Amino acid sequence: MALQRICRRSGIPPSVPFLPPAKRLCCRPGYNPACRQGQRAGGVLCGGPGSAPGGLGKTHNPESLLDIAARRVAEKWPFQRVEERFERIPEPVQRRIVYWSFPRSEKEICMYSSFNAGGDESGTSGENNDETQLPFLRGVTLLEGGWVDNVLQVGFHLSGTVTDPATSSQPEMVCSVSVSFDRCKITAVTCSCGNKDIFYCAHVVALALYRVRKPEQVKLHLPISETLFQMSRDQLQKFVQYLISVHHTEVLPTAQKLADEILSTNSEINQVHGAPDPTAGASVDDENCWHLDEEQVQEQVKLFLSQGGYHGSGKQLNLLFSKVREMLRMRDSNGARMLTLITEQFMADPRLALWRQQGTTMNDKYRQLWDELGALWMCIVLNPHCKTEQKCSWLRELRRWNSVDVCPWEDGNHGNDLPNLTHSLPQGAHESRPHRTVFTRAIEACDLHWQDRHLQHIIASDLYANYCYHDNQDGSLFDTRGWPMWHEHVPTACARVDALRSHGYPREALRLAIAVVNTLRRQQQRQLEHFRRHKKELLHKAITSITNMEGWVGHPLDPIGTLFSTLTETGRGAEEGANTCLDLSVQRLLGEGESYGALAVETALIGLGQQRVMPDGLYAQEKVCRNEEQLLAKLQEVELDDTLVKIFRKQAVFLLESGPYSGLGEIVHRESVPMHTFTRYLFTSLLPHDAELAYKIALRAMRLPVLESTASSGDLSRPHHMVSVVPNRYPRWFTLSHIESQQCELASTMLTAAKGDSCKLETVLESIQKNIHSSSHIFKLAQDAFKIATLMDSLPDITLLKVSLELGLQVMRITLSTLNWRRREMVRWLVTCATEVGVYALDSIMQSWFTLFTPTEATSIVATTVMSNTTIVRLRLDCHQQENLASSARTLALQCAMKDPQNCALSALTLCEKDHIAFETAYQIVLDAAVAGMSYTQLFTIARYMEHRGYPMRAYKLATLAMAHLNLSYNQDTHPAINDVLWACALSHSLGKNELAAVIPLVVKSVKCATVLSDILRRCTLTTPGMVSALHSRRNSGKLMSLDKAPLRQLLDATIGAYINTTHSRLTHISPRHYSEFIEFLGKSRETFLMAHDGHIQFTQFIDNLKQIYKGKKKLMMLVRERFG
Repeated sequence: MALQRICRRSGIPPSVPFLPPAKRLCCRPGYNPACRQGQRAGGVLCGGPGSAPGGLGKTHNPESLLDIAARRVAEKWPFQRVEERFERIPEPVQRRIVYWSFPRSEKEICMYSSFNAGGDESGTSGENNDETQLPFLRGVTLLEGGWVDNVLQVGFHLSGTVTDPATSSQPEMVCSVSVSFDRCKITAVTCSCGNKDIFYCAHVVALALYRVRKPEQVKLHLPISETLFQMSRDQLQKFVQYLISVHHTEVLPTAQKLADEILSTNSEINQVHGAPDPTAGASVDDENCWHLDEEQVQEQVKLFLSQGGYHGSGKQLNLLFSKVREMLRMRDSNGARMLTLITEQFMADPRLALWRQQGTTMNDKYRQLWDELGALWMCIVLNPHCKTEQKCSWLRELRRWNSVDVCPWEDGNHGNDLPNLTHSLPQGAHESRPHRTVFTRAIEACDLHWQDRHLQHIIASDLYANYCYHDNQDGSLFDTRGWPMWHEHVPTACARVDALRSHGYPREALRLAIAVVNTLRRQQQRQLEHFRRHKKELLHKAITSITNMEGWVGHPLDPIGTLFSTLTETGRGAEEGANTCLDLSVQRLLGEGESYGALAVETALIGLGQQRVMPDGLYAQEKVCRNEEQLLAKLQEVELDDTLVKIFRKQAVFLLESGPYSGLGEIVHRESVPMHTFTRYLFTSLLPHDAELAYKIALRAMRLPVLESTASSGDLSRPHHMVSVVPNRYPRWFTLSHIESQQCELASTMLTAAKGDSCKLETVLESIQKNIHSSSHIFKLAQDAFKIATLMDSLPDITLLKVSLELGLQVMRITLSTLNWRRREMVRWLVTCATEVGVYALDSIMQSWFTLFTPTEATSIVATTVMSNTTIVRLRLDCHQQENLASSARTLALQCAMKDPQNCALSALTLCEKDHIAFETAYQIVLDAAVAGMSYTQLFTIARYMEHRGYPMRAYKLATLAMAHLNLSYNQDTHPAINDVLWACALSHSLGKNELAAVIPLVVKSVKCATVLSDILRRCTLTTPGMVSALHSRRNSGKLMSLDKAPLRQLLDATIGAYINTTHSRLTHISPRHYSEFIEFLGKSRETFLMAHDGHIQFTQFIDNLKQIYKGKKKLMMLVRERFG
């Protein structure tokens, strides 16, 4: 006979903190020994009499009514409500309720013991990627290996031991595991392994799975309080004494304290009705949810955030977000609870305040985590079945986080680090606009509801339609086919779709997604019709407008991505299961020949082609690019069939003809997002099927209005239209370099496809020259065209080569007057390209060299390369052609020499060597420029060249002109021009006495350095002048020149004077550490003095003069006396 128990929720007296944990207190209203007669003290197996069929060795008989009822009660009712509802509960009924209260599905256990249900990750540590180390899989291994033992179920409490077998690194470990459960959920777990992680350890998994898979092998007892009610006083005393005896070291102090409390009449424990029972199940007030270790969630998130993106922390946080979504799909209330814990830790991140103080932005990966956080809160507050009090609670939390000063903004800015579009809105509008945080949209979504009857009909049935409805006005509930539409702000409508998917309503999400797409298609059709009606007016005004300030691609809620995923993933599942009657009905929402995949592709094309304003701020702009690339990556995975080709054609026409609603309309707003990346995908997809349309749409997309100075100013006649910003706005396009590279890629793709079609190539070339403004990108296109035209496996494509040359010429013109570190590479490449085109191309660039090259480039690179043997061989020219080409090169060289003799004269002389008249002309240009325009270095270089070519007199002439520009002071004894001076003197000396006599006055005038003059003097006295002029020996006597006569006497006097001046100059600022060096210098000067016939007397007078003038430098003068007397 079952016993009635009175259970109620009550607090344990504060003076008895050592009581065992229990959810509620259980007591018996009266004591009747007769009630215990015939009751079993022991337990029976879970699979014993009355257990559910389907166990091992059982036949599949229909379930009993008792089991059906007990299972339903166990799922929905807390056990306290059952006890309060019925006066007497038979023991078999209690047993079946307790039996069915344990979870029967392994799915939730897996969810709480691994990051992904599929078992892709190893745990929160992220240090071991071996999936066999997942807690869930390890638990399965332990269970299947027979390592679970002593399994016992007492009421709503399961316990057992799980043995971890010994390994090479650790010994065998036996873990004591206990699990509490209620209404088919595990509500508490403990394990002696000491696991510190967010999810259940392998031992808990093994024990729970043992109960799920082998319920017939688990002994089942009623709650312990029920057993105690059956005992007499003697049995209770024996029970307590045995319990204390077995565990006296652990429980004796607690037992004695409890005894004292019970024996005290006025103690708090005697004021409470009943006693706690941890096995008695849940009370009415208990929340029914799976066990989640909140402390560990907070600690792990805090740890990951502190790692700052290192050690895979970003990946781990994304896995936590995926776990939240998984919980939402399972409709597990812990999803919102877990996200709240994560958000609290994100808001407590100390880096937020630091970044705000410094005015810097968070890194991209961290920013994306905040985006996902905001999107998840949108999903949670849009739960179609959440209670009002739940939504109010979430709203309070969201508003609290939103009000914190460091809460990140939705656009990624902090307001003081990146400029805003202050000119894009009416005066004062921008300042008054409140900043939107990552939680703003979720807060706004709290005001949304699901009570709209039309919306409820859409998500409730696949058969909802109105085939008699023909109202084509804006806001119609059905389209012309009678299918439902849903008119709402597109990102908001898509957020509803995402919420339905996230909360485990895939079919409902699919229905709403189809209604949203039907609306988009209908709106697109109406926009096209509207533009066609007003086309002439708009084109006449040459203006356009931004109809969407908030683009769908790159939007924080990712509306197009949501629709695409819903239609491809959920739709694919519906199509695969369409053999059932239930799934056949969903096909009513599709047109003839349509599929969910085709609908997804069309949705992506509509979203990507939308004309939308480029958002403000670096992060928002990067997000637009990233989101576009993600959508295109998904589209590229779809294999095109005839149906999809038709959709591509239809959307291409829409994009070309939809005016301001399309990013590819005839006129676009200056600040609309460019379509280059998207159009390159469209071009390659359409090219095999409709080349004309492909080129038409690609050529339209080539424009980049933000770089055009004559861009349209915009239309202000409607409140959402943007004004064009001031001309210096475009540097605020932080992704401009990426955009230009994508423009270049589109052009390159067209050039590749147009190979062999001269008409198309000419059209593409014109588009490139009109729309691409970056010299580096034009140069890249020129190189690409050259490579394509000269592939090894085919003959050169001369038309494409000409395109390449034209682009190269454009690069030359653009970079002629600007600095570009690749300029020399560009010039060399252009000559190579012109060589491939032919001799007429080389002649043409030389004829117009002044519009393409600097004089230096034209002579040192262009003309030199043209006249090289390699070019002659490559072009296979005959003698006449060679001479014509050389003549053009010489003409170019002379023109360059006239324009820039300093840098081009030598190259001109070199190029004109084989033509006497041209050479003489070049030499005369040098002489004319030598007077004023050329430096001594340039003249010396040309003079050496002349000597090397066998023109010593011309070399002498140029050397004397160079000497006139030179000036060496007394202390420039390491000047680079010294070698040139020595060479000039040697050249003059070799030509004869007269030439030497003419150059020495120039040397004396230009050179004040004593060591250089003495070196020249010695060289002139070693040999007879004019030795190289052996044929003119009559001019030379064969005797050495005298130092007492001109011209060497003048040089000797100048050298002695230079030594005297240098000595006085050095003594003015001499320091003791330079004394020895100075004495050596005087020694060298004495050698020069002694070359004169009275040099000894002059040197002695010089030394005496020094002693008198610098007698204050006693140590130095002492050294002078020691050396020179």
